[in-house]
Amino acid sequence: MPGQPALVKAVHAAEHLAHRLAALGFRSGKPLQVQRRGSLSGPVQVRLGTTDVILRRTEAAHIEVELREVEPAPIGAAPDSSKA
Repeated sequence: MPGQPALVKAVHAAEHLAHRLAALGFRSGKPLQVQRRGSLSGPVQVRLGTTDVILRRTEAAHIEVELREVEPAPIGAAPDSSKA
């Protein structure tokens, strides 16, 4: 689901793709967030820290993630201005 935080659990890929994904920042324990998913078999945009990476779905399928809970904002809290 776009916007939901997750942690990289593992990368299950051939050596060359595993090295490429590691160079892009996909390592165990690293937090990420799916930003957008292209229609049909389109690419996936993932945010790792402050970096956005766009992957083919076939590449993204090799990344195992663990979904994290989204913490609800307290009632009456000001909107997060960093997302503007």
